[in-house]
Amino acid sequence: MRETFADDLRALHNKLVEMGRLTEVALQQAIDAFQTQNKHLAMAVIDGDGSIDKLEEEVNDFALWLIAKQQPVATDLRRIIAAIKIAGDIERIADLAVNVAKACIRIGGEPFVIDIRPLVSMHQLAADMVSAAMTAYDREDASLAAQIADMDRQVDERYGGMMRALLEMEKTDKEALAQMNVLALVARYIERTADHATNIAEHLLYLVKGKHYDLND
Repeated sequence: MRETFADDLRALHNKLVEMGRLTEVALQQAIDAFQTQNKHLAMAVIDGDGSIDKLEEEVNDFALWLIAKQQPVATDLRRIIAAIKIAGDIERIADLAVNVAKACIRIGGEPFVIDIRPLVSMHQLAADMVSAAMTAYDREDASLAAQIADMDRQVDERYGGMMRALLEMEKTDKEALAQMNVLALVARYIERTADHATNIAEHLLYLVKGKHYDLND
């Protein structure tokens, strides 16, 4: 029975890792679509979101089934609870990638009213956070998870700089207001992506250490 339970826990773990992998791909495709104004790639991100949603349902159903069947305690119970919470954060990150793809479609082929390289750089940092968080989960690496807090602070600083730049531009270029609103939303999606990556790191620390941590302090 114990060996079967261990196999079930590995299967749950692998579903979550696959969910993370698909979400990382979606993040990369979304920013590629955005900066190249590629509507077809943006639609691919939107169309692919269903696969990630389905995996989240599978993770949650499997986790609840394991709790009911095995009545786990201590580390095993934390592992299952962490999987449910992490699946929720991954699904939200995937939704944010979809939002970036939709923003690409909204802007269409219009020339960007600002240099979007800082926005792309901020997105890359957030995507790196997601990758690091999922690696930390896969390896149960608490030290790697703890490093994500500093990356989150960097994203927050860049987000603040981007919003200040957009607000300054709004004073001088009212005609660009519609696109600036979309760009502000994209910046917010990226900032939220980083927050969810931080949540994943916190869930992993709970799994490994058995206590709750707030990496946003």
